[in-house]
Amino acid sequence: MLTLQFAYASPMQFKGETMQMSFRKEQVPWLMAAGRAALGPLMVAGQACGWNGVAMAAMIVAALLSDIFDGVLARRWKCDTAAVRVFDSMADTVFYLGVAVALWMGHRDVLRTHAWLLGELLSLEAARFTFDFAKFGKPASYHSYLAKTWGLVMAVAVTAAFATGRGGWLIAMALVLGIVCNLEGLVMSVVLSEWRRDVKTLSAALRIRLMELEWCVARTVGYPQRREAVSAVPARDRGLCGPSITT
Repeated sequence: MLTLQFAYASPMQFKGETMQMSFRKEQVPWLMAAGRAALGPLMVAGQACGWNGVAMAAMIVAALLSDIFDGVLARRWKCDTAAVRVFDSMADTVFYLGVAVALWMGHRDVLRTHAWLLGELLSLEAARFTFDFAKFGKPASYHSYLAKTWGLVMAVAVTAAFATGRGGWLIAMALVLGIVCNLEGLVMSVVLSEWRRDVKTLSAALRIRLMELEWCVARTVGYPQRREAVSAVPARDRGLCGPSITT
């Protein structure tokens, strides 16, 4: 007998045997992101099987809602860890790769019209992914306001393309916004000295880096009050700022 235990539910007996599977609410954001990733290949399969545009658009809307609420629930349940954020970003990538393939299969002219924009976006995505892995050992997960805007515009654009067969100008807008978003993310990765999550703007990344440099100056010249004002300084910067200052 299989017992699904959500949060604090009690196990049940069946024919003298108990089989229990623990299922905590903290796992829900992981499952939502995994479901969103699975929708990518399903989009490709649906297009290959000739599903209508409304069904394809409905899957995109479902993925968008999942992308919104997995973060909301993770923050509410205090399980918004770095691992969850990275997995969420990777799920988005897998899903939209599937969307791109499905769009190419069913509405090739929409992408051909903006092929150079698509090429620029994919090149920047690859460059940024490579740079982040080389510097941090894992992909960035900034979830900036610009990235959130891009995700919303992209969802609207591809939903319109599947549902109506049109929406070329929306696709162009989404691609341009994606290029700008990736440029912002690349600059943020250059500026930041170590991996950080949920850096909402480029100015926030610059402030973080300035605080790190302030900590270095404080350690060098011996201003403990300035040092106390700086939080979460990367260990690598502490090691590069000279010997410890005694007070």
